[in-house]
Amino acid sequence: MLTVTDLELKPYREVWDFQKRLQEELIASRELTDAEERLLLVEHHPVYTLGFHGCADNMLLSEEELARRGIDLVRIERGGDITFHGPGQLVVYPIIDLSRHGLGVKDYVTLLEETVIRTLGVYGIKGERVDGATGVWVGKDTQRERKICAIGVKCRRFTTMHGLALNVNTDLSYFNAINPCGFIDKGVTSIAAEIGNTLPMDEVKESLSRHFIELLH
Repeated sequence: MLTVTDLELKPYREVWDFQKRLQEELIASRELTDAEERLLLVEHHPVYTLGFHGCADNMLLSEEELARRGIDLVRIERGGDITFHGPGQLVVYPIIDLSRHGLGVKDYVTLLEETVIRTLGVYGIKGERVDGATGVWVGKDTQRERKICAIGVKCRRFTTMHGLALNVNTDLSYFNAINPCGFIDKGVTSIAAEIGNTLPMDEVKESLSRHFIELLH
């Protein structure tokens, strides 16, 4: 059973702790046929997160400047390097048992990418994969190749946490303070920047959730 939960706007650390608790509960109940899987949808207050093996040099602001701006830098256990989360960005955390769905980690990441690609297609945006760069991109193989969705996951005993961050109406200026996902030669974009207007977040949440569930089953 997969339950979709809209957490609306929440601090990053609060949802991080919530994910870990749900992951532990799912692992403990995995033998039950009706064990509850979750799809968490959320927007965060501004925060930068750095993956476990990420390079701290990709944060271009000092600790003092981050503190002055009231923005956290949190090192976490997911894969990937550094990224930004904030209002206008749809962050999706699936807490699922990969073994139940016959998925390996690589298959799961591909499923997340495909979920985003199909969601972008609803708005006439061509999202694509780029070799050697997890996530979803726009303008592949052009001088304006730009990232629209970051993906970073953590699996424990085949049970997932973390997930994807899709820029919908995101203030992209926050990305000027980092080398997003460790890249220094690629841009960042959002759905709003690509189509020229903002979107109701609830509409994007519904579309992305629907595509994820279709692909998972």
